Amino acid sequence: METILEQQRRYHEERERLVDAMVKEMLHKKTSYRELINSDHRLKYLLDKYLTSTERLVELYEDKDGQRKAEVASLTGPNEFQEFYSRLKQIKDFYRKHPNEISVPMSVEFDELAKARENPTEEMSNLVEFSDEEGYGKYLDLHECYEKYINLKGIEKVDYITYLGMFDQLYDIPKERKTGEYRKYLVMLIEYLSWFVQRIKPLMDVDSLLQIAIDIVEQTWDLGTVAGWPKETGSALTNVG
Repeated sequence: METILEQQRRYHEERERLVDAMVKEMLHKKTSYRELINSDHRLKYLLDKYLTSTERLVELYEDKDGQRKAEVASLTGPNEFQEFYSRLKQIKDFYRKHPNEISVPMSVEFDELAKARENPTEEMSNLVEFSDEEGYGKYLDLHECYEKYINLKGIEKVDYITYLGMFDQLYDIPKERKTGEYRKYLVMLIEYLSWFVQRIKPLMDVDSLLQIAIDIVEQTWDLGTVAGWPKETGSALTNVG
């Protein structure tokens, strides 16, 4: 079992290696949109690991249970040599009981990441799942949303290409047609678009952007200036079936 100080040393090393790996990833030349998306996902992976290591490191330094303080005291007290040989014995005993246990250096993991970046396998070239229509993030695949839309009561039936040019023009739909089914359609559309953005821009904080949009809508709603929803309609959308 690692000591508290060894855990701290390891997390410090990991953070330094992660920063170095992120810099190299950002400097690596991307020759296609696919490579750009994959690179952003690798960066997201490295960044998440960095944040996790930092959180654990902070917890160790806070030393809420006092274990770190006790460990430092045992290493700096009058019996430091006795403590050293005691720990050495523990290590030897461990490997005597587990002779096949192999300690893999941290550098190996980062070497593998570098190799995957320079010479990606087929698996590493397809880090994100996209439908054929999405063309690995180049295009939207709104077929399911389209089917939901054209089945809404009172909605003009249009072809898919026409729908792609108008799906974001929600204010053109008369308020009397914005029923409960219309609300379900909106939820489906928002969920798909959010999911799509998360796949092509994994470093983007989509939740924060959505919250900003919600705040803006709520402010304009109170003022009665939301396009397609005059103030006198009140909370019609939230009250429909």
